Amino acid sequence: MSSPAVSAVLFDADGVVQRPSRDWWSRLTALVPADGEAFVADLMRAEKPALVGKGDFRDAVADVLRRWDSPASLADALEPWSWFDAEPAVIALIQSLRTAGVGCHLATNQQAYRRAIMQDERGYGAWFDQTFYSCDLGLAKPDPAYFRAILGALRVPAPAVLFIDDNEDNVAGALSVGLRAEYYDLSAGVPALADLLRRHGLPIPV
Repeated sequence: MSSPAVSAVLFDADGVVQRPSRDWWSRLTALVPADGEAFVADLMRAEKPALVGKGDFRDAVADVLRRWDSPASLADALEPWSWFDAEPAVIALIQSLRTAGVGCHLATNQQAYRRAIMQDERGYGAWFDQTFYSCDLGLAKPDPAYFRAILGALRVPAPAVLFIDDNEDNVAGALSVGLRAEYYDLSAGVPALADLLRRHGLPIPV
């Protein structure tokens, strides 16, 4: 039996739809006088509970700043999480798919602070049929339960859903519950994304 046609596409955010607009790594490592890499690793660990909606990310960052005795303000430490821009050509591809009747959805791991920037300040909700932020679901990629929750909301058979992400573990998580899933990174160029979509039978003009 042949697989059903793709009727919904799930797009990751960072590395697929959007890219950094400034050098966030240099900013964060400069917030402490020494061991900047370890400091950033601590920030990333502190972010993880907030990615599934547990605790306030701003409080977690403030705790890390105190623990490291950083002279930086909370605002300075939070600012790099806003340093991203959506890729216009990717958004254009998404809108062409939606016009053709293909459901396009955002599937991203984000804490509520960054979700508010994306959804409320920059209007990401208007670009997608539905948005699935990990902090809202209480589940994060690559947990298979994250993908099962999305399937439940979409009410679309798993083989009819294509998931695109720049993280191999996330791709594996999607495959484990029966989704079609592909690795893609914006650094490969938007034409590579168009080719990927065409390979799955989606209506992307040549």
